[in-house]
Amino acid sequence: MSEQTAANNNGWMNRALNTIEVVGNKLPDPAVLFALLMVIVWVTSWLLSGVSFDELDPRSGQQIAIVNLLSGEALTNFTSNIVNTFVTFPPLGVVLVAMLGLGVAEYTGFINAGLRSILSVTPKMLLTPVLVAVGVLSHVAVDAGYVLVVPLGAVIFYAAGRHPLAGIAAAFAGVSGGFSATFFVPSSLDPLLAGLTQTSAQILDPSVTINPLNNYIFTTASTFLIVAIGWVLTDKVIEPRLKSTKVDGDTSQMVTMEALTPNESRGLRAAGLSMLAVIALLALSIVVPEQTPWAAKPEEVLAGVNPLLTAAAPLMKSIVTIIFVFFLVPGIVYGYVSGSVKNHRDVVKGMSHAMSGMGYYIVMAFFCALFLYAFNQSNLGVLLALKGANALKAMGLPLGMTLVGIVFLSGFVNLVVGSASAKWALIGAIMVPMLMELGISPDLTQAAYRVGDSSTNIITPLLPYFPLIVVFCQKYVKNSGIGTLVALMLPFSVVMLVLWTAFLLGFWALDIPLGLGSTYEYVPVR
Repeated sequence: MSEQTAANNNGWMNRALNTIEVVGNKLPDPAVLFALLMVIVWVTSWLLSGVSFDELDPRSGQQIAIVNLLSGEALTNFTSNIVNTFVTFPPLGVVLVAMLGLGVAEYTGFINAGLRSILSVTPKMLLTPVLVAVGVLSHVAVDAGYVLVVPLGAVIFYAAGRHPLAGIAAAFAGVSGGFSATFFVPSSLDPLLAGLTQTSAQILDPSVTINPLNNYIFTTASTFLIVAIGWVLTDKVIEPRLKSTKVDGDTSQMVTMEALTPNESRGLRAAGLSMLAVIALLALSIVVPEQTPWAAKPEEVLAGVNPLLTAAAPLMKSIVTIIFVFFLVPGIVYGYVSGSVKNHRDVVKGMSHAMSGMGYYIVMAFFCALFLYAFNQSNLGVLLALKGANALKAMGLPLGMTLVGIVFLSGFVNLVVGSASAKWALIGAIMVPMLMELGISPDLTQAAYRVGDSSTNIITPLLPYFPLIVVFCQKYVKNSGIGTLVALMLPFSVVMLVLWTAFLLGFWALDIPLGLGSTYEYVPVR
């Protein structure tokens, strides 16, 4: 391709993304948008509540029925549960607790000094791939990447003289776009999805058992693909497009690249030792996985799964608390040793400062929680998922095209149903037995689902953490909105969807094992 052609293509792409950004940002404020969507769900549920559908709800075995959210009973249930819906909204507690510890570490200057020290010895050309890789690795800590890696991506890029929104995009691509990639360490999602796959497969064949690591080789290999995609798109597409986007946020607290002062160096050394002490204490407490109180109970663990890594393990449930302590302790130590903190009141001031910046997110989270509650209660998401799965089944496509269809169906359903496990519980009950009848193993079907589910995470405002990422963008570019983030992430989503699907088909064509105990073919029971 000539340079002129490349320039023309790049110009066309920029114009398209700019249009998406402008249109997206003309939408109402995200908080108001979620409120309007909730009203639309109410009205739609009322219109469809009397319609009979042929699809069977896999959760109950009954015909799917849309719940009228405007009925008296539904409305009173909604109003009586508003407080509980809001305070139990999963991302809310995760974000606020983690930000308390991060707030102290930032307020005392620990994060600033630490990043300056790291960046002074890190080649700039490797910042992007390392950031994307760390985003993928963060899946071990469940949702920690959203509240830790994504904002730090912006800080790191800004400190290196690069655009902070590019850092957010690269980190978000790794954390959320690469959600189904696994950087050598299995995540809690692996046994969760495998358990649902096994349940779906046993609808047709009760003898089928699924290894919790049935996609482990594929997801580990996928990490390198995700890092490569994130690296190329960030450096060659996203960052060049951001050259004209001015950073107009409050830069007073942003990291700069001045050399460390003697006090900062002493504080950083002391803080580093305190971090090592925290890590050592945690390591000592889990040295024997079968005996540690951090492990899940034997009856809660599937065969072959590390009891520390299952979703039921106290260690996995305590990740946010661990993050809080992991940044609080060195933040305090750094503050006292460097002199940036004089007493405990300064520590509390750091927490208060962090919370004061979360007001807008809390407002958005309130309306997002109410919308998602209404959408889930209406059964509209379930209906869309089942309609799509049945339509794919009716097409009777060749096996390869059917796999591609599963990927794209999963990606589409992901735009309206956020939870990876909830989606798979719904469409897996149809797709797994259907493809078993066609000779495709449950392991391969699950892998196809994971590709589609991950690829569109980063462009759906219904992702519970999407409003938080918008807030991170607004810290650096004040007029950022939903359109800004969608325009940033759309190239990642499209390229991941295409190349990751091709990657899966390549695994299948070359007969490379997907994981432990996995197969590509299934012989139907007659």
